[in-house]
Amino acid sequence: MSSVTTTHGPHLPGDPAVIVARRYEDVVVGNEISRHNLLSRLSHWAVAITFVLAMLTGMPIWTPVFGWMAYLFGGLTVCRLLHPWLGVAFVLFSIERFFQWVSDMQMAEPDVDWFRQRATKKGRAGVDDSRVGKYNGGQKLYFWAVSLGCLGFLPSGLVMWFPEYVSPIVRQLAYLLHDFTFICFGASLVIHIFLSTAAEPGTFVSMSRGTVTRAWARLHHPRWYQDVLAGARSREVVKDEQVRKP
Repeated sequence: MSSVTTTHGPHLPGDPAVIVARRYEDVVVGNEISRHNLLSRLSHWAVAITFVLAMLTGMPIWTPVFGWMAYLFGGLTVCRLLHPWLGVAFVLFSIERFFQWVSDMQMAEPDVDWFRQRATKKGRAGVDDSRVGKYNGGQKLYFWAVSLGCLGFLPSGLVMWFPEYVSPIVRQLAYLLHDFTFICFGASLVIHIFLSTAAEPGTFVSMSRGTVTRAWARLHHPRWYQDVLAGARSREVVKDEQVRKP
């Protein structure tokens, strides 16, 4: 399948690939492929930003070691006020993201093979990723782990927010669950950031610009790359978006 436009030079906000990626996914635009549309990216960043803000306001409440963080928000009292509402926002955005992405995150046999290869082979040279679709097994597992984590944050957070309505033992269990979930989230966030930046250059661009290069797609998600190239709507979508370019 031939593409209509070839993009050269610096990536500008108004270039064809960015315009297409506002509305469409899985479309070839010259040397790029739209991977995440604007709604998908907004959903991702809403979850990420509310979690980071909830984390920063929660850590000085958690322990005096991080008490200095409270000054970033105007003091500990402000943190105690903001933290639960930021937690609610995080959960609500996570629910929206869950229903938006869940159809693409179903585990399949190629995902099991993805885990098996990484558990049994040393180095990337011996790994066959030819069956990896739009999301690999690790990305799908992270999606489900974050979704499960919300189930840990929500009830424990509500108990901590309204402790007078529950027994002391329930409060203690809520503290343990909230702390455990936070530690798991914090560790996974560091890994997630590393994998999307230093480990796989070009990944972060897909969540900012909305596109990836053909070379990136062919290397990291070859089956998705082939499926996109075999698609029939790329030329029509790109042509339509170029006509309506602002």
